[in-house]
Amino acid sequence: MFTGIVEELGEVLGKEDLGDSARFTIRGPVVTADAGHGDSIAVNGVCLTVVEVQPGGQFTADVMGETLSRSSLAGLDTGSQVNLERAAAVNSRLGGHIVQGHVDGTGRILARTPSEHWEVVRIELSAELARYVVEKGSITVDGISLTVSGLGGQPQNWFEVSLIPTTRELTTLGRAPVGTPVNLEVDIIAKYVERLLAAK
Repeated sequence: MFTGIVEELGEVLGKEDLGDSARFTIRGPVVTADAGHGDSIAVNGVCLTVVEVQPGGQFTADVMGETLSRSSLAGLDTGSQVNLERAAAVNSRLGGHIVQGHVDGTGRILARTPSEHWEVVRIELSAELARYVVEKGSITVDGISLTVSGLGGQPQNWFEVSLIPTTRELTTLGRAPVGTPVNLEVDIIAKYVERLLAAK
């Protein structure tokens, strides 16, 4: 489990195509400081298992075809920056919200509206995911826990989030241009409620 509070910006050092999967080598000195084989690290919101920790704050992780098809990780290449977060410790504060690192799908940045100290980012999402998103609710965008500040539909479903200076400076979302695909994870509680009500 994660909280959606990004710990550092990492860098993809290598990507090995394995046919039905890929192996990434990523630099992240903060998240690898106490990491070992089998630990979980969220990369742009996708929970990956550490295969090996290497000198220089690097780690490798395998990404299966299912994950590549459901997330934006397939579009990463050497030099790409990524949001990194270690799994939450049981005794730590839950600074964001409950994030599983199980990406539900991707969205696309539609617009950016800057102001002096903050910025509104509008993101397109599928109708399938839109039903789980509510104004003032939580959503995870590329591993970042954010509050939904606006919603819309027709002709396309979208939501908006407002970025504070810290988020703009310390995450990939702060500099991603219009058109960039982003990983989305909706609030798990909404999906459980829907499932339980459907069973009634």
